[in-house]
Amino acid sequence: MTQPLLIIAAGGTGGHMFPAQALAEAMLARGWRVKLSTDARGARYTGGFPHDVEIEKVGSATFARGGIAAKLTVPFKILGGSVAAAVRMLRDKPAMVVGFGGYPAIPAMTAAFVLRRPRMIHEQNGILGRVNRIFAKRVDAVACGTWPTELPEGVEGIDVGNPVRSAILDRAGAGYIAPGDYPMSIVVMGGSQGARILSDVVPPAISGLPSAIRRNIRVSHQARAEDLERVAKYYADEGIPADVQTFFNDVPTRMSEAQLVITRAGASSIADLSIIGRPSILVPYAAAAADHQTANAQGLVAAGAAIMVPESQLHVDSLSDQIASVLSDPNAAVTMAKSALACGKPDATQTLVELTEQLAQTRG
Repeated sequence: MTQPLLIIAAGGTGGHMFPAQALAEAMLARGWRVKLSTDARGARYTGGFPHDVEIEKVGSATFARGGIAAKLTVPFKILGGSVAAAVRMLRDKPAMVVGFGGYPAIPAMTAAFVLRRPRMIHEQNGILGRVNRIFAKRVDAVACGTWPTELPEGVEGIDVGNPVRSAILDRAGAGYIAPGDYPMSIVVMGGSQGARILSDVVPPAISGLPSAIRRNIRVSHQARAEDLERVAKYYADEGIPADVQTFFNDVPTRMSEAQLVITRAGASSIADLSIIGRPSILVPYAAAAADHQTANAQGLVAAGAAIMVPESQLHVDSLSDQIASVLSDPNAAVTMAKSALACGKPDATQTLVELTEQLAQTRG
């Protein structure tokens, strides 16, 4: 029997690509063929995808970048990509198309709508992204990663949770080593956007910790390429052991070994923290559309698993105090870790898989 084909449409950032990867891994294991429809920017995140996933680069573009001339070409690039996606879809006849957001998802989702293929979107954040807003009323189901999710009138969402990669699931509930008078790890992640302010504030905040804490600190710090050298030099000059990179391929390992994670409040980061179970300081990205990262952070904060610091209030001295408040109180840190774990949905991938197969069967 011919294997059913799933087309996954995603791109732009790791926030879209990581849950897409989780679904791809699970659907391959269930005997499906999987194709990923993305653009050149999204393709940068495909290194972790299984080799059996076919990567199709489509023509797409965003209004968020470039000058007036570049923006004028965006509709034509999207139209061209959508026509090409429709031609391929007529040939391949996918059993299901699932979009995870990002402008690179537009061509495949448009083609699926025009050709009336079974289709669904998954929204990772508490507020629909621009692309998912376009398709929310044009799909068979809207799966939600953060609950509740703000949806357009007349649209009902399904509380699924955010799927995490198998590498994260492998570390689910990993034992937490409470802070103490021994080496302690802090992981700092700024995401694909907005890492600059963390690179400005976090290193001096760590340097300003009480000596009894600071002497034990080891740092994994994700920084933008243009900030890499200065951040690494700062840590070195301060005598703080630090691994500074633009991207960590082993986030699950680093997070599971951390006593504290300082990160933006992207949906994937929130999901990872809740599956592994780690205390965190969350700094929502102020420029995020509709302030959706603040919405993402609410669950962990309400559970007592995280400290949320609005970007406007992120200052060296106060952040240093907040870091010290976690690392100087082992019992409180353990409680935060357990509270984060209680917020996790380790079955999110399985729930999304079942929904995907159900829609393929009933809408096909």
